[in-house]
Amino acid sequence: MKDIPIFDTHQHLIMANYWPYSWTKGLEPLEGHSFDYEAYLDASAGTGIAGTLFMETTPDDPYWNEETQYTLSMAANPDTLVRGVIANCRPEDEGTFEASIESIGSPYLKGLRRILHVVSDEISKQPAFVKGVRKIGEWDLTFDMCFFARQLPLALQLAKQCENTQFIIDHCGVPDIASDAFDPWREDIRALSELPNVVCKVSGVMAYCKPGEASATAVRPYVEHSIECFGWDRVVWGGDWPVCLLNTSLKSWVDVSRELVANESEDNQRKLFYQNAERIYKVSLT
Repeated sequence: MKDIPIFDTHQHLIMANYWPYSWTKGLEPLEGHSFDYEAYLDASAGTGIAGTLFMETTPDDPYWNEETQYTLSMAANPDTLVRGVIANCRPEDEGTFEASIESIGSPYLKGLRRILHVVSDEISKQPAFVKGVRKIGEWDLTFDMCFFARQLPLALQLAKQCENTQFIIDHCGVPDIASDAFDPWREDIRALSELPNVVCKVSGVMAYCKPGEASATAVRPYVEHSIECFGWDRVVWGGDWPVCLLNTSLKSWVDVSRELVANESEDNQRKLFYQNAERIYKVSLT
């Protein structure tokens, strides 16, 4: 069977020549380096990746607004692989959040994300935050949730309060694979999968393995459990480049991903690698 094309729903850029990224401090090989679109093309060459969604990369405040505009212009360029943008946002900023998003006015804005493992656990519980995330659903945009495994009950609580919003739980819920911490992650992922407005992004898991031990064997139980819980109609694939470089390469992650599902039907592989992404994010691979 010919390799199925891939829609990468989680492609970052680190534009260190333009904006600061404090979160990369101390992280080799990310700190002090730029990873632009041309570098992504090099990294993805030969992998079968045929389209991408830019996922916000959290440059320091307030530069993420500039990042949004820059990447939306990339998505508008038919000569790039970028089909849309998942932008940074602050749903808790009542009074300014709605205006900031509505001012974008671009059909290439497909979703929003607020990384929630770098702030207080109370943020996602705030009434203003919940109200803002509900508004995301009214705009017919998605919301990518990025929580640590210990915070998955917070993700569950948020998704239950915003039934009209389509959620994507990033990186299989960030399991602590290096510590073999299958529980309580296992039960929390199953609970999230019972909510019809949540899907799972199979991405990033190689970064959570022990250094130098990222492999199909290490991540298989976590990926297979995620797919078993959510089913083949509610999973999407993400490369997480260049963050994946902390423990692997983009090509290696693609190879591992294809190995993990090699025995599945072609229909199921197409759902994971691009068809579900097209439906959920309202994008097209071609």
